[in-house]
Amino acid sequence: MQREAFCKSNLFSVLIQEEKNMLQVDIAADRRDERGKGAARSLRRAGRTPAVLYGSKIEPQALSLNTHSFTKALFSVHRRNSVFNLEVTDGQEKVIHHVVAREIQTDPVKDHVLHADFHVISLDEPLVFRVPLKYRGKARGVDMGGDLVTWLRNVKLKGKPLDIPDDIEVDVAPLGPNSQFTCGDLTLPPGVELVDDSDEVCVAVAGGTE
Repeated sequence: MQREAFCKSNLFSVLIQEEKNMLQVDIAADRRDERGKGAARSLRRAGRTPAVLYGSKIEPQALSLNTHSFTKALFSVHRRNSVFNLEVTDGQEKVIHHVVAREIQTDPVKDHVLHADFHVISLDEPLVFRVPLKYRGKARGVDMGGDLVTWLRNVKLKGKPLDIPDDIEVDVAPLGPNSQFTCGDLTLPPGVELVDDSDEVCVAVAGGTE
């Protein structure tokens, strides 16, 4: 199927029903001095998850988190884009870092969290995130004999982390026969820009007759 075969519908629109910006979740960690596989195994036996904190303006830090609390935090975001407000305790000192999880290692059999890498970010500096597209409704063209074809499940957006939407909801109902909707047609929040090719097709109706 050739994407060029579709013609764009001028009636199509993107609806963002709610302004659902990126999640923020509070988590806590302790600074640790022990490193290596043996130390990591000891931490896990004690109900702690080893982690590393790094960033362009700080030295890498070895951390440990309460595994139960951290797992609950991960379930609360459920693989969505999120900013963790990471409170690090080092003796009597507590420092909060805004971070994103760059890598979460899990046990392939038991699905337990084994290790986490956190990257420090600035809430005032734009970053690139993949944001899911959520399609809803029934395309008008499907009732006229066409087939709905979904090309994209997510798009790349750039903006300050807390300006990035949790997802973009797309109402496909106005999409008629042989019409398409591209990334360039997306309505984005203020301060957020599209990174992907604006001509990339998100969703289309192939065939059908008016």
